[in-house]
Amino acid sequence: MKILKYLVFLILIVLIGSAIYFGTKDGKYEIRDSKTVEAPVELVFQKVNNLKSWESWSPWIAQDENHSFTYAEKSAGEGSSFSWDGKTGGSIVTTKVIPNKEIIQTLTVMSSLGERHSTITWEFEEMEGVTKINWTIKGVHTLTDKVSAAIFGGDFNANMHKENQHALNKIATELEDDMKFYAINVDGITQYGGGYYMYTTTVAKQHEVNERLEAMLQEVSNFIEKNHINAAGKPLAIYNEIDDANGTVIFSAGIPVKEQVITPEGSTIVSGYMERISAVKISLKGDYKHLPEAYIKGRAYIDKNSLEVDSNAKIFEVYETDPTVNRNPADWVTDIYIPIVTQKESEDPEF
Repeated sequence: MKILKYLVFLILIVLIGSAIYFGTKDGKYEIRDSKTVEAPVELVFQKVNNLKSWESWSPWIAQDENHSFTYAEKSAGEGSSFSWDGKTGGSIVTTKVIPNKEIIQTLTVMSSLGERHSTITWEFEEMEGVTKINWTIKGVHTLTDKVSAAIFGGDFNANMHKENQHALNKIATELEDDMKFYAINVDGITQYGGGYYMYTTTVAKQHEVNERLEAMLQEVSNFIEKNHINAAGKPLAIYNEIDDANGTVIFSAGIPVKEQVITPEGSTIVSGYMERISAVKISLKGDYKHLPEAYIKGRAYIDKNSLEVDSNAKIFEVYETDPTVNRNPADWVTDIYIPIVTQKESEDPEF
């Protein structure tokens, strides 16, 4: 009996000593990972801020295929939250949001070793055409975590870095794939109402058009705003003359207005008028780099339906989406109008 008492006493001493040892051992951890993503900061921020997007890339959820989700009424922004169940359970609560700059969250992970609580900080740094994500997870290991690590080994920090980098890579891939989406639809023959517009004109190499167009439209917009002119439609580009042999184009960048405006002599911004026309309309939803494909489909439609392009009218594009407001190329909508000769026009006698 005495031996048994001594043995129990010895075990108690070992347990108490171990508890004191592991309890006083520093358990703080701070895991920081970064990733540069080829996407505008607004899109990267939205991806992380929307908790429903976490299902596809969260490192805690990825560990368990058999999980279920529960979302709060609010799934994005300050006060949003969601939880999951499976081999491990947990929850994320967003506590602070600075749009396109920072997100702070509390993380709870529940496993066989107990509950672990952490603070997550996301920082978004806008750079030249890309966004850098800085992801930090801070917390303190529980006593059970410390004992488990001492007995079974394993490098918690290294494992977390690996999982977080995998998650960041998935975020980057998903964003890049999202921005690649585009769709082209030939809407058929339609009528464009015409009307007055303010515009400026230049000549450029064909591959320079998109770059030059942005600055030109801004110039017209500034003129309209400065002179308190009422805009009456979406910005457009009118192709006056295309020289495929030399790879050049003379084009105008304009904005529709409600009435004719007389500008001072020598002004680079002038007023024009477009007659009502019949045209084949092609809609592109996606990056402007897909415009050549949209034109090919429009021309194929014209040939298939034995339509005649009106050589006296000018092809033009209308930009339904402002890319400075919506930075996702997949959401940009451009309408192409290729003027055609209608049956009535083709029957009119020549003078």
